[in-house]
Amino acid sequence: MLTDTDFKRIQKMLLTLATRDDISRIEERLSHLEKSLHTLSVSVDRFVKVVTDLQQEHAAINMQLTRHEEWIKEIARKAGVSLRF
Repeated sequence: MLTDTDFKRIQKMLLTLATRDDISRIEERLSHLEKSLHTLSVSVDRFVKVVTDLQQEHAAINMQLTRHEEWIKEIARKAGVSLRF
């Protein structure tokens, strides 16, 4: 047979259990968290694309600059002009 002490322990344990309202609030918070995480993920993906595009553009500009520098040196050599760098 259960004693008063047993009932008090059971009552104490029941107080720590989550209610349906508690679970609903947790689910709602998780839903908001998922939406925020998705938004953050999309933002990071966009940022990575921008950085990748800039890296590609920088590489193309660098190649073009190198090519122009070679042309200038060749023109200077053929024209007999001394260039200082």
